Amino acid sequence: VGREHNEPIDGIVYSEVMFDKDISGELPEHREFMYNVAIPKFESMGYKVTVLRAEETYVDRFFRVKQKGERKGQIYGFPPTGMCWVNSDLKMKPIREFWKNFPEEFTQYVGIAMNEEERLDRIVDAGNKVSLLKKYEVVENATYGICRKKGLLSPVYDFSKRNGCWFCPNQSLDQLRHLRKVHPQLWKRLMELQEVSPHPFKVQCPMQQLEHRFYWESQQFNMFDTYYDYNILQKGGR
Repeated sequence: VGREHNEPIDGIVYSEVMFDKDISGELPEHREFMYNVAIPKFESMGYKVTVLRAEETYVDRFFRVKQKGERKGQIYGFPPTGMCWVNSDLKMKPIREFWKNFPEEFTQYVGIAMNEEERLDRIVDAGNKVSLLKKYEVVENATYGICRKKGLLSPVYDFSKRNGCWFCPNQSLDQLRHLRKVHPQLWKRLMELQEVSPHPFKVQCPMQQLEHRFYWESQQFNMFDTYYDYNILQKGGR
């Protein structure tokens, strides 16, 4: 949108949350898209892309020990109420630090659609933040078509309505099913963290409960498929 309307965009900032020092917090499908498609495409347009990462990782914070309060001496673990601190501490913090390198006034263009009223209200007092989607009257649903046309729609949206960290407690059950089926190594890491976390992964729903549910769902499908295949064979393949 900004490019089509000749907005003065000097560069693009991408803040990547890290699970640990080696594993990204992005779903593998999205991380591959960012580094192999999106960033090269933006650079081919003449934009400088800066990748930021916080010094602290999700695992660092997970195992940080509380120094005061009723739970002093206890690790943080999973967020106790589903209100994750990742966005403020691991995503936005490096961006705020990055802006300190700019002594002169500058404008931040943020991707908030014109119909996302609550999110827009939060940037009203931010001073230098501007939503180009609001400025040019683009609603949220229209952004998918725009990105698809430009070859910039993440493959995540082929199986999910939202994108986010693969360890986000606010994921839908369908997103978690995808994680367990397609990325079992990441699912295993969440299972391991649940063993030591003082709080369940999702509010009132520990990882073991999710694993139990998804396991039996898969068994039901297997039983149905076996029964269906057996009947096809009995009827001579019809």
